[in-house]
Amino acid sequence: MNEVIELIVATLIQGFIYALMSYGVYITYKILDFPDLTVDGCFPLGAAVTAVLITNGVNPFLTIPISIVVGALAGLCTGIIHVKFKVRDLLAGIITMTALFSINLQIAGSNLSIGRDMDTIFTAAPTMAIFGGFSLLYRKLVVSLILVIVFKIIIDLYFKSKSGILLRAVGDNATLVTSMAKDKGTVKILGLVIANALVALSGCIVAQEQRSFSSTMGTGQVVFALATVIIGVTIFKRMSFVKGTTCALVGSVIYKACIQLAITIGLPANLLKFVTAVLFLVILIIGNRGKEGGAARA
Repeated sequence: MNEVIELIVATLIQGFIYALMSYGVYITYKILDFPDLTVDGCFPLGAAVTAVLITNGVNPFLTIPISIVVGALAGLCTGIIHVKFKVRDLLAGIITMTALFSINLQIAGSNLSIGRDMDTIFTAAPTMAIFGGFSLLYRKLVVSLILVIVFKIIIDLYFKSKSGILLRAVGDNATLVTSMAKDKGTVKILGLVIANALVALSGCIVAQEQRSFSSTMGTGQVVFALATVIIGVTIFKRMSFVKGTTCALVGSVIYKACIQLAITIGLPANLLKFVTAVLFLVILIIGNRGKEGGAARA
């Protein structure tokens, strides 16, 4: 029974941490309608910066704002390439993602481990002072839950602001933004900056949770994040009062649970990417059928 509980807790931890990335992809995919492949380079960017900083003695909590800033810069690059240089959205993301692969290698090499003698946000003094009575597993659960809720609240509050409303309007009605004397390109760049800041933040927390960085850890992350968003949106499509961030969070937990189930039943690790692709395809098919059914009833 204890093993089952620990497995559930571990799955929740992964779901919460990766939900931060799903928040970012929700902004690009659902709000901006922008297929942003920057994610696959930005996620390991946050991890690479974090691993290097911690191994050089930097406070692990300080790596959070630093990762957010470097992720924002990555999003800014994609936005400028797309908006200012008129490069198609998909290609703009690919260009930045490709460049980031080399940048990540320059920052941290192909692999970098964080020693057990070095503190992370899960073992640092402030965390131990508050949650020292918990085991490491449950400290990870509580800290990741706090992070995902705090950033969910921040994003939800932002969407209620004037800037957030303009951001949401760009994807739905760009003409409306222009009629309000606002540059839709600038608003789109801002959206990409915020989205990739969240993606890099997720990479930062993953690096601390796993105590490692790998240059390949970003591969397929955009597929994962898209799948989580679609899962959440599909589940809550009849509940308009449910916020998009909630959809992304629930979708992330469900997706990680599916992957964990595949591992538990003995699926070889080298087939997990295949399972990810198949699961994503199934989600897309179900989502498209739901849309067709709704159109038919209308």
